[in-house]
Amino acid sequence: QVQLVESGGGLVQAGGSLRLSCAASGRTFSSRHMGWFRQASGKEREFVAAISWNGYMTYYRDSVKGRFTISRDNAKNTVYLQMSNLKAEDTAVYYCAAYQKGYLVLSGYQQGEKYDSWGQGTQVTVSS
Repeated sequence: QVQLVESGGGLVQAGGSLRLSCAASGRTFSSRHMGWFRQASGKEREFVAAISWNGYMTYYRDSVKGRFTISRDNAKNTVYLQMSNLKAEDTAVYYCAAYQKGYLVLSGYQQGEKYDSWGQGTQVTVSS
């Protein structure tokens, strides 16, 4: 298992930028695929981005492509979500999650049930 703690959320105006961080515990972080999800008030949790254990593969939901960048620094046990040109519809609680252990292939990455560890979330509010 891996413990995750998100940080970096806050209030930003539309068009602005924000970088979220997810700090992971343990030495097994570098072998886990990772993802970011978000949940707006009263809405279903939705996939945002995912990154393979080695950082070679990245995936994004269509609405954030070109605006968000997921990255990781395994030496620091940290995954990041750089968000730019933020929009009001990006407002949500953002969660990082660790994909099920023991899988080399990152498949079904849009499905929350594929992830077995979750952070507590960090609030991102974009004003228009």
